[in-house]
Amino acid sequence: MIGKDRAGRRWSIGELAEASGVTVRTLRHYDEIGLLRAGERTASGHRRYTERDLRRLYRVRALRALGLSLDEVAGVLDDSGDEPEAMRALLAAQLRDLEERAGQIALLMDRIQGLLRRLDGRSMPDPDQFMTTLEMISVFEAYFTPEQRERLAERRAELGSEAVDAARTEWAGLVEELLGHVRADTPVDDPRVRDLVRRWDTIGAAFHAGDERTAGAARRMWRDHGPELARGLPWSADLLNGLVAYVDRVRRAG
Repeated sequence: MIGKDRAGRRWSIGELAEASGVTVRTLRHYDEIGLLRAGERTASGHRRYTERDLRRLYRVRALRALGLSLDEVAGVLDDSGDEPEAMRALLAAQLRDLEERAGQIALLMDRIQGLLRRLDGRSMPDPDQFMTTLEMISVFEAYFTPEQRERLAERRAELGSEAVDAARTEWAGLVEELLGHVRADTPVDDPRVRDLVRRWDTIGAAFHAGDERTAGAARRMWRDHGPELARGLPWSADLLNGLVAYVDRVRRAG
């Protein structure tokens, strides 16, 4: 704790990152683009965030959760200032969004319960497989906004079932090939590996249509729920985590 003075509590960048779930790197980026600058600096130049900065960070995160880009967030904050009325309007919008998601989850639960009642006594996949599917639906609902889910569904429809099945098959083959390179510790600048990762990214782009926010949501979903998502796959979460880290290294190597 940095402590208090007559002006109130101050947070270092590390404290604010830990408390808010935002990385230090993100806070520095926000500072660089003028979205959230520390209200004070120490004599040695270290950032110190004030209560006003904390409220601004809350608004940034809430607006991002509502689907706004960083440029849009900056515009809203510049227009609204730091008044209680602006905060109230934001909180009300955030609450409506959460209520909408809660309603969707409740509807999904009702439908699933109905399916379970109808499927009693019939020949079905293994219960563990069925539960894994339900868990993946819940995770998907939590990480993608309604607009993102709608766009993903539209994109799948545009591609068609044959193209989707072909992409799944190609992706599975890429996983096997890349895991072989992970085990062999193939250098990340190897042309063969670069070509495989290029094909991997092409498949992903076909589904999220270049929307980086949707792609980011997918990455966060995997990061937070890898073991659950891997249950229905022929590879363990540890293997896939190692593969994803390897693919990231290949991308960075350019």
